[in-house]
Amino acid sequence: MGTLIGSVLSADVFARYLRLKGHDVVFVSGSDEHGTPIEIEAIKRGVDFKALTDQYHSLITKLFDEFRISFDNYTRTHNPIHIKFCQEFFMKLYEKGYIFTKEVRQLYCPKCQRFLPDRFVEGTCPYCGYEKARGDQCDACGRVLDPTDLINPRCSICGSEPVVKSSKHWFFDLPKFSDRLKKWLESNPRLPANARHFSLKWLEEGLKPRAVTRDNKWGIPAPFPGAEDKTIYVWFEAVLGYVTATIEWAAKKGDQELWKDYWMDPETRSVYFIGKDNIPFHTIILPALLMAYDERLILPWNVSSTEYLTFEGQKFSKSRGVGVWLDQALEWFPPDYWRYYLIKIRPEKSDTNFSWTDFQQAVNNDLNNNLGNFIHRVLTFIYRYFDGIIPQPKDFDEKDEEMIHFLEEMPAGVGRLLEDEITLKQALEQVMTLSARGNAYLNLKAPWHTIKKDKELAGTTLYVSAQIVGCLSILLEPFIPDTAKKLREMINLKLEEYGKNVWDQAGSQLLKPGHKINKPTPLFEKIPDEKIKELKRITGGG
Repeated sequence: MGTLIGSVLSADVFARYLRLKGHDVVFVSGSDEHGTPIEIEAIKRGVDFKALTDQYHSLITKLFDEFRISFDNYTRTHNPIHIKFCQEFFMKLYEKGYIFTKEVRQLYCPKCQRFLPDRFVEGTCPYCGYEKARGDQCDACGRVLDPTDLINPRCSICGSEPVVKSSKHWFFDLPKFSDRLKKWLESNPRLPANARHFSLKWLEEGLKPRAVTRDNKWGIPAPFPGAEDKTIYVWFEAVLGYVTATIEWAAKKGDQELWKDYWMDPETRSVYFIGKDNIPFHTIILPALLMAYDERLILPWNVSSTEYLTFEGQKFSKSRGVGVWLDQALEWFPPDYWRYYLIKIRPEKSDTNFSWTDFQQAVNNDLNNNLGNFIHRVLTFIYRYFDGIIPQPKDFDEKDEEMIHFLEEMPAGVGRLLEDEITLKQALEQVMTLSARGNAYLNLKAPWHTIKKDKELAGTTLYVSAQIVGCLSILLEPFIPDTAKKLREMINLKLEEYGKNVWDQAGSQLLKPGHKINKPTPLFEKIPDEKIKELKRITGGG
């Protein structure tokens, strides 16, 4: 769940909004298939590395499809385009003098007879004392580590104590980019505070050369002379996957050079959605690599980094059976229920907590009682009393005018939160105020009473209310797309009829008098208490 909201779901909301605005958008990512996690898992299972990544990639792709993640290209790092590009990329850096060799002292497991890079070793973090820090990073404090930094290290495969041996590796001269990185970080006002502060602190402490190679068996073969038994460190090649995913997307469209229109055009805005543990790789390592390779390559315009998501006050743990996993989630509720709740609690400025009780309230109160109730009341009233025809309004009174003005301002207000501030949680809250205001307006005007003595007056109320429904069918699209699509089918609204920028037209009274709607049906169902009790028991949440 944390992975979904921290990266792909947040990015999907953003990409869907930009498309509705008529922007030229390429939304890419991919399965990060190399490195020690896969290698360790394959060794423990006794299976082939590639077979394991095939299995995971297939599962992940299916889950993202089911959560309605609208990638233009979701790729994988073990593919010919990515491998070739990365090898050529790092050879160019080598030829430009940004990569050098050095003998290093490394941990080695005599029992397994292998060097222990990254996650092949665990131990105590020297900075915060966390006892389960990995050899590449501490999950507790976020520090990027080398295996030799760990106190009381142990082999992740057999648990034995490693020894120190010498090994030759190729290093990227990261300190050479300190000044340029600092200038870029300080001059980029869009970076969220957590990303900026974390990155500047790294620079203040002094950047160190980072090893580009590893002694892994599974990964992209290092291209440097004499490095035949090495692979490229996964975090150096994985961040280039954004570029290669775009190259692959362009190739699929039949234009091999099209990717340059995005990566070498200074007008391009590249926005990244990540969890806070991945900040340094996107604000230090990736920009430095791009600077080193070709100064025409665009640097990140924004890095939207979320804090952590906990589960009922605990850390998600598959081994302890604590938490909700994506394949389980879809067995229990539709994707839009999850999308709505995860965006509602998106940890934008601080860690947030997943709670089953809170989830139930969000579905029952926000979606069903607020949003669904308003829409269903309006549409069933029109269908019953006006034969499904949007009525002709008469004279607007002060309350009608006030509602229409609020409606007209809604797309721009939500758009600012999405595009300029990338505060998706606040944007969703703003959209939901529209249905709340709609409910209040409907209760105030009470067309179920006025219909008995003044059908034109009731028709005016229903006309205004129908415009709110039409607006919601567009503004909800980035957040809960299945619901938005179902709603547009009920009101017979086709987005393609409104040109490229449909978003800005959402508040402009889309449903004209005489427009015919289809028979409405409820959009949501309440979650009973018994279901929540059952899920708490299954997921370790109470």
